[in-house]
Amino acid sequence: MMQFFHHLLAFIFALGVLITFHEFGHYWVARKCGVKILRFSIGFGRPLWKRCFGPDRTELVVAALPLGGYVKMLDEREAPVPEPEMHRAFNRQPLGQRFAIVLAGPVFNFLFAILAYWVMYMVGLMGLKPVIGAVQPDSIAAAAGLQADEEIIAVNSKRTATWTMVVDAMITNIMADKPAVLTLQSRNVTERSVMLPLQGITIDDLAEKDLLVHIGITPLQLVLPPLIGELQPAGAAVRAGLKSGDRILAVDGSRIPHWSAFVDYIKAHPGQLLNVEVERKGEVISLPLTPDKKETGDGKVTGFIGAGNQLGQSLLARESYAFFPAFTRAVVRTWDMSWLTLQMLGKIITGEASVRNLSGPVSIAQYAGESAKNGVAAFLWFLGIVSVSLGVLNLLPIPLLDGGHLMYYLIELVRGSPVPENIQVIGQQIGLALLLGLMVLVFYNDILRLMG
Repeated sequence: MMQFFHHLLAFIFALGVLITFHEFGHYWVARKCGVKILRFSIGFGRPLWKRCFGPDRTELVVAALPLGGYVKMLDEREAPVPEPEMHRAFNRQPLGQRFAIVLAGPVFNFLFAILAYWVMYMVGLMGLKPVIGAVQPDSIAAAAGLQADEEIIAVNSKRTATWTMVVDAMITNIMADKPAVLTLQSRNVTERSVMLPLQGITIDDLAEKDLLVHIGITPLQLVLPPLIGELQPAGAAVRAGLKSGDRILAVDGSRIPHWSAFVDYIKAHPGQLLNVEVERKGEVISLPLTPDKKETGDGKVTGFIGAGNQLGQSLLARESYAFFPAFTRAVVRTWDMSWLTLQMLGKIITGEASVRNLSGPVSIAQYAGESAKNGVAAFLWFLGIVSVSLGVLNLLPIPLLDGGHLMYYLIELVRGSPVPENIQVIGQQIGLALLLGLMVLVFYNDILRLMG
């Protein structure tokens, strides 16, 4: 249950930030164009909180359904406008200004993604070095000549410090249906390049199993020593007397060779009294430890003591950059993710990829919770991806979305007059049907994922 609320809070916070930034884009540009703002709403439905601000007494609203938002502007099409304020009505603005106001929302999504990635790259994203642990016989990797203990230091000449960077680069090639050129480095520091054929691998293949599994690579795993690191105040480990730097030797007489074995034992014994032998400054001592109980997302109860590990650094790498290089990398990352999202949507529309790849609010909430648990950099990575997705989706030429309005303005530019009201009404009905259908589909996908 606690994990559910953690995921829910992370989801609400993430959506709140992204929606606010998107709607602020509309608000800021509209104000610069002299349009009067009546309401700035985060969420839809019944207002939970409302305040008025500014000389226009604009309503700032937080509503019950946090799956979107809107900026309500003065507009003759919605209500009568007093003569003195006609010039501040949205519908009275020149076409270029109306276009800019609508475009600003998605643009601010891309700007937020750049900001999130910028900070992420300065903070640094930790991950495993891309060292190959094993290559499966008769696999794509084996046919290409990849070998165990080699490190993938570049893909298509782009340096890859972590497995995440390797996978990102390979997915780009899969979307383009092209092979990838891998630069490998062995333990004796020699470098070589191999061609890894990725043609024929589809997005649907990746939905069924991990990319590395599909091509036949097993990463070299980081085996952590059973050393106590950071401790949570008032946690079971602190109550038992464990201290940072303690080496776990045994639990209830069972030898503990590495950190994972200790974690597994703790998880399997929630609420049970355990006898833990530790080595502290050369002395072996015994401590009574009773793990706290923690409910997982599937309703199971596991043990938890509130202790982290002193990480061994040999197989860990951090992708980080200085101030200006981090900004450049953030811009490139935002562009790459935007293009990848467009390609993905294109493949779904043309039938080259299944709609099963679409995720709904439940899946996004799970991703939000997991990324939040993994630290600031991981959560910023998640925010960047979702912000790019919102920006791209809002630019699709579907009525009710920003892209639908922009499509009407482009038609107005060509024909010299606005699209007739009755055509816009029909378009809104079609757009509503499409969006409702999409919502049902992504919820259905979420249910299937939850059911395994």
